[in-house]
Amino acid sequence: MALTEMKTVLTGYRPMSGDTERYLIIKAKGGFGNRILSAATGAVLAEVTGRTVVIDWRDGGYMPEGVDAYPLLFERPGGVRPAKFDDRTDVTPAVWSGRLGQHPVHVISKDFPNHHSNPFIYRRLSIDLAHPDSPETIAVFWSYLPKLARVRRQLAASAQFRGMSSDALARWALNRYFVPNARVRNEVERLFAGRRRPVIGVHVRYTDRKVSLERIFRDTERVRRIVPAAQIFLATDNAGVQERFRARFNDVFVIEKNLGDDQTTLHEREGRVDHQREAEDALIDMWALSRCDWLVHSRRSTFSVAAALIGGIPRDRQRDIDRWNASTVVKRWIQEWA
Repeated sequence: MALTEMKTVLTGYRPMSGDTERYLIIKAKGGFGNRILSAATGAVLAEVTGRTVVIDWRDGGYMPEGVDAYPLLFERPGGVRPAKFDDRTDVTPAVWSGRLGQHPVHVISKDFPNHHSNPFIYRRLSIDLAHPDSPETIAVFWSYLPKLARVRRQLAASAQFRGMSSDALARWALNRYFVPNARVRNEVERLFAGRRRPVIGVHVRYTDRKVSLERIFRDTERVRRIVPAAQIFLATDNAGVQERFRARFNDVFVIEKNLGDDQTTLHEREGRVDHQREAEDALIDMWALSRCDWLVHSRRSTFSVAAALIGGIPRDRQRDIDRWNASTVVKRWIQEWA
């Protein structure tokens, strides 16, 4: 029996005509911070295992379900569309065989309905990070949070990435796979054109997950004392927070966008009219934060963590209000290594 025939019998592998590449399909679940940082891990893993990155954002998180948000919001390298793989069976892990048109939330709901909050469920839906050199043509990567710590052994064997910090690795992936579309780039440029420096960026998530406003206010005041002439760029998802912040600080600028209430994140809100524009507005906030000289935020928000990485904002110019929160620090450490 020929090798190809044997592989077909054992794995269901059926090569596509002219298809000699191997692929890593990166799925998503959650908001921009989670999916962007997770994808950064996947992109680095694909590079060291010789796979082509295919980012699949058809899950309905920012566009109607079935519409791939990724190429609408970012410049997609390579142009490989995930839909071409939907019926393929030569895939690892096998739970995705014949169902690559689905997404983590669908598979978890159907196969593992009691595990949506299980921090280890990604292991059932993602390529084995300890042994990623699988023979299947297609592999799937997904996690709710970045997992670069778990692929350190593979990175140590890579001349390209050996010795790089997790932050440097994430920035490599972000610069390569997350170049925003023209509207986002142009709006960020317009926002900062001619603006005096320095600028203090402040991120306040205050819908489904609330940070401490008093801590945000205190740390912003402390940074303002260091750079008293600085303007403040505020990125928030809550109209009330925006009003309170402007009442407390002068020289605050924002982008004009729809704002949510105290319970529902913008991308989960019912009755959205222009999905793409609202998603782009969130990305304008993220990339504008990345252009700031200082950042006041909480590490509990992957949105602001991603912004800091994109902009390479030094740690000594970040004021993380949860930097001394032991439970948050330990939880993040476990999540990265688990």
